Amino acid sequence: MHALSIPTWIIHISSVIEWIVAILLIWSYGVITKNRAWWGLSYAMLPALISAMCACTWHYFDNSPNLEWLVTLQAAMTVTGNFTLCIAAWWLWRTSKSLET
Repeated sequence: MHALSIPTWIIHISSVIEWIVAILLIWSYGVITKNRAWWGLSYAMLPALISAMCACTWHYFDNSPNLEWLVTLQAAMTVTGNFTLCIAAWWLWRTSKSLET
């Protein structure tokens, strides 16, 4: 695991943990408010979490060429996550507009 320094590992791992906690908190907020758009946001966050886990896994195995497919998967999940988060944000905006009227 010499590919990354200890401080960089701490940042990578804490970011993944923070993302998991954020997903759980957003899901809980959706339960409390009974607003399914918040559940949608928590689901929309999953591709970005998968992307981060791909990066951590690849670095854990010292950026092995045998696992280079993880880089492609990470990129695909990042793009997918950007789209799903955009759609979820739009859904939240639309839901908030309907609650105002």
